[in-house]
Amino acid sequence: MKQYKVLSFLVLANLFWAGNYVFGKYVVAEMTPVQMTFIRWLIAVLFLFPLAQWLEKPDWRNVWREWKMLLLLSILGIIGYNVLLYEALRFTSSLNAALVNSINPAMIALLAMWLLKERLSVVNGIGLAVSLVGVLLVLTRGHLLQIFQIHYNQGDLLMLLAITVWSFYTLAGKKMKNVPPVAATAVSALLGLAVLLPFFLTSGFSYRLSSSAVIGILYIAIFPSVCSFVFWNSAIRVIGASRAGIFLNLLTVFTALLSLLLGHPITVPQITGGVLVIFGVYLTNKKSGVQSVTKMSA
Repeated sequence: MKQYKVLSFLVLANLFWAGNYVFGKYVVAEMTPVQMTFIRWLIAVLFLFPLAQWLEKPDWRNVWREWKMLLLLSILGIIGYNVLLYEALRFTSSLNAALVNSINPAMIALLAMWLLKERLSVVNGIGLAVSLVGVLLVLTRGHLLQIFQIHYNQGDLLMLLAITVWSFYTLAGKKMKNVPPVAATAVSALLGLAVLLPFFLTSGFSYRLSSSAVIGILYIAIFPSVCSFVFWNSAIRVIGASRAGIFLNLLTVFTALLSLLLGHPITVPQITGGVLVIFGVYLTNKKSGVQSVTKMSA
């Protein structure tokens, strides 16, 4: 896969995930996290299987032979991260949640060094640090010391758990080189639905949703659930978990831009932070950066 294509996949994945925060605000008020996760993937599965057959024409028997690993990916990325994210937003502010989320690239890089034996060069490390500073500028509106003044509540801890789950999902996804990414996402989503079904049936779901919630869940089901997961899983198999992880910083920048389009003001520190994030992503993505060993340590 060409380098520019990999980069575009990572950028688009985070752009669509940013929309998840925006549209999710309309949906989470009318659904529980379990209901929201179940409905989005129920719709997404209807697209994923035909898309996998069209793009990849996989040997489905070989795909299903990896059901144990796909079930693990489902529990981590399909169920765990999403349920924890939506649950966290019920207790904490968007600022706190985004601040905790900004730790994700560093956590992925550190876990990749430990489990996958990936190494970061000096330039890559500088890029990671620069992008993290950029994210903090965006979150704190230029007042970096604010990060030491925030009280972390139950939602903050849930968000920390969410990004830990996502980090392991990212690393585990690199092990699935023999399964086409769209087919892997489709089967993972189907397995996730099977696990969630008993919880959904007993959750008291109401079919009387507002038009905003309907539009929101359709967006979340198609773009973050289908497009982002396919793009993300395709990219990390090519460039490695550490270099892909740094692109998660773009999520905060895109969220700010979408807020601007919706009429919310954006400040100079936020713009400056966005530039730093993009520059940090460039440094971290330099080819001399990450070298990986394919075997996972015990």
